[in-house]
Amino acid sequence: MTTPSSLERFSLAGKVVVLTGGAGLYGRGLTADLAAAGATTVIASRNLDACRKVADEENRNDGGRVVAETYDQSSEDSIRQLLERVLERFGRVDGLVNNAVARPAAGTRSQSEKWAQSLQINGTGLLVMHRHFGEAMARQETGGSIVNIGSIYGVVGPHFDFYGNAPSLYPNPDYFFHKAGMVNLSRYYAALFGPKGVRVNTLSPGGFYNGQEETFVANYTRETYLGRMGDPRDLGGPVVFLLSEAARYVTGVNLPVDGGFTAR
Repeated sequence: MTTPSSLERFSLAGKVVVLTGGAGLYGRGLTADLAAAGATTVIASRNLDACRKVADEENRNDGGRVVAETYDQSSEDSIRQLLERVLERFGRVDGLVNNAVARPAAGTRSQSEKWAQSLQINGTGLLVMHRHFGEAMARQETGGSIVNIGSIYGVVGPHFDFYGNAPSLYPNPDYFFHKAGMVNLSRYYAALFGPKGVRVNTLSPGGFYNGQEETFVANYTRETYLGRMGDPRDLGGPVVFLLSEAARYVTGVNLPVDGGFTAR
């Protein structure tokens, strides 16, 4: 048996990877990077048309390795059906990138009903994704890898001063709650599925530039060692690594991708 070279261990060729939220801020760049690494990439969200648009764009350049799907993360039946369609079409699932997020809450005094709605998708839905996809990977001889897209706001508190005199721009508390919980949920499933060859890790991005107000951008970048906000080119490499055989001994980890923000 030939031992793969260092570079070959980073390849996702032959792997089937499901990416939720594949048409959003992070998802669009992740789709391109996963496809470029050789994965058959299934992108799924509630907006099937948006996923189809991304898939069509990628397949024109990359020969048809991106597939659009739809699902509702607030529904266990919908999650189960997504998994069944993937297995029926491809016979396996090697990777899952939990990137989908819903933000129904607005502001620090948002209605408690919005908190519950957010928790159903970002908390309960995340749990169900691990349960069904993780169990499917555990049944495979080759196991698999789950990568959860968290946030530095899962490990640090808010910097309200970044927003100047605009409390309306403050991040919502439910986001901090969910992303912190994601880190420990990853550890739980790393322990549960590890003996069956399934690795589970969190990747926590820092602030990504998305047209934010100039005061916020200046305040944020001043607190990073690299002196800038992130962009879509910064996330794909670490995700590909965690999905690949190069990370075969990495599980239960929370990896900040934040330009040094949380190292200060």
